[in-house]
Amino acid sequence: MPAKKIGIMGGTFNPIHYGHLILAENAATQYGLDKIWFMPTGNPPHKKASDVLDVKDRVEMVSLAIRENPKFELSLYEAQKSEFCYTAQTLSELKEKFPDQDYFFIMGADSLFDFEMWKNPDIICKKASILAAVRDDVDRQELNEQINYLKQKYDANIFELNTPNFSVSSHNIRNRVENGASIRYLLPDVVISYIREHNLYQERNHETESDRH
Repeated sequence: MPAKKIGIMGGTFNPIHYGHLILAENAATQYGLDKIWFMPTGNPPHKKASDVLDVKDRVEMVSLAIRENPKFELSLYEAQKSEFCYTAQTLSELKEKFPDQDYFFIMGADSLFDFEMWKNPDIICKKASILAAVRDDVDRQELNEQINYLKQKYDANIFELNTPNFSVSSHNIRNRVENGASIRYLLPDVVISYIREHNLYQERNHETESDRH
């Protein structure tokens, strides 16, 4: 039996939006992935805790957003950990626990330019293939040079993932909510409803966990 092909969408998802969902859908169809695991991080190492909503709310929003797609699954692997989670460590543990699965780590192509600043990039390349989402505004020559450089240095499997330009970010959504602007068509209605019902991102309501509880 061939190995299952698992795509991994990691991130804070603060909140999840259509950009994430479009990226995952394109990865699944372009590379014939069996599943996409959405993996919210519990304690992100590169972001200040004051900027990140409680993991319980972020997990619930992801669950709501992906529930109608049978290829999408919620993974609590990192969300349940209290310590910092690094991609290399997570992939190593997954590969040891599920050795019969091939992993495809989904990331933006722009992240390839600072990829060597990540913790243990050599291990990431050893444990998973990289699907790099390419937008129309990227300098293709520079990108191709960087991909070739990483391939040669780390013996990496890096594949381009073509995806429509969808100019939205979680940071922008948070600001729009705080300022009372519309977020319609930027993320699923069920997530919008959850944000409103729980008064999330209102007047920097997410600055500290003690402020919310």
